[in-house]
Amino acid sequence: MNTLDWTLLVAPFAAGLLVLSTHVVLGIDVLRRGIIFIDLAIAQVAGLGAVAASLTDLDAVFHDLPHGMGAQLAAALAAGLGALLLTWCERRWPDLQEALIGLVFVFSAAAGILLLAHNPHGGENLRDLLAGQLLWVNWSALGPVALLYAGVLALWLGPAQRWPRLGFYLLFAVTVTASVQLVGVLLVFTSLIAPAVATRAFGGARRIVIAYLIGAAGYAMGLGLSLYADLPAGATVVCCLCLLTLVGLGFFKPAARELYSPVLNQGSDAPDQ
Repeated sequence: MNTLDWTLLVAPFAAGLLVLSTHVVLGIDVLRRGIIFIDLAIAQVAGLGAVAASLTDLDAVFHDLPHGMGAQLAAALAAGLGALLLTWCERRWPDLQEALIGLVFVFSAAAGILLLAHNPHGGENLRDLLAGQLLWVNWSALGPVALLYAGVLALWLGPAQRWPRLGFYLLFAVTVTASVQLVGVLLVFTSLIAPAVATRAFGGARRIVIAYLIGAAGYAMGLGLSLYADLPAGATVVCCLCLLTLVGLGFFKPAARELYSPVLNQGSDAPDQ
C-alpha cells in the first residue's frame, strides 16, 4: 500500500486559511445585508476576465510584469466593472437587486462558455475556474495575497464601515478576484456563506471565531479526504463545508428573540437605503 504524503496538503490548507481570513467577516456582512449571491456573481465576472485574458495572451502585452499578472489585472478590472454595474442596478432597481445579481452570474458563466467554445482545453479551463486547483497552490502565490488581504481587513474593519455601498462592492471585488485565482469560484462562494450560515446563532467576535474554526475544519476534512480517496480537492472541500453548515444549523440554536426579532440583529449594519 502506498504511503500518502500529507505534506502536500500544507500549502493548500494555508491557502484555505488565508481565504477564510477575509471571507468569514465578509460573509457575515453579506448575509446581514441580504445580498447572498453577490460573491458568486463577482467571482464569476472575475473569472470571465481571466478567461478573456488567457485567450488574448495579455502576458505577452505586459511582458515586463511577472507571469500571470496580465490575467490578474484583467480579472480585477472585470470584477471592478461588475461592482460598478451592481451598484448602479441597486440604485436604479433596488427591489430587483438579488435577481439582477443572479443574472450577472449566469451571463458571465454563459459568456465564459462561449469564449472557450472553440478552445481544445475549454472544458478543463472551465472546470479549473469553478473548482480551482487547490492542491497545486504553491507558497509563492500566498505572499502577495496575504498582503492584499491584510489591507482589505484593515479597511474593512476601519474606514470601510463608513463608505457608501460602492466602496463595499469595490473592496469586495478586489478580495474575490484574488480568492478566485487561489481556490476557484465554488470555494470562494462556499467559504463566504457556509461559515456565516452555520454560526447565525452567535454574534460579535464569538461568531467570527467559531465561523473561522468551522471553515478551517471544512478545509482540513476536505483536503484530507481528497488525498485519501483521490478526489478533486476543491469539490471535496465544498461538500465538507456544506455538511458542516448543516451540522452547525442543527447544533447551534439561536435564541427566540434572534429568530423572531430580525430588527434586533440588523443594528447599524442594515443595508444602505
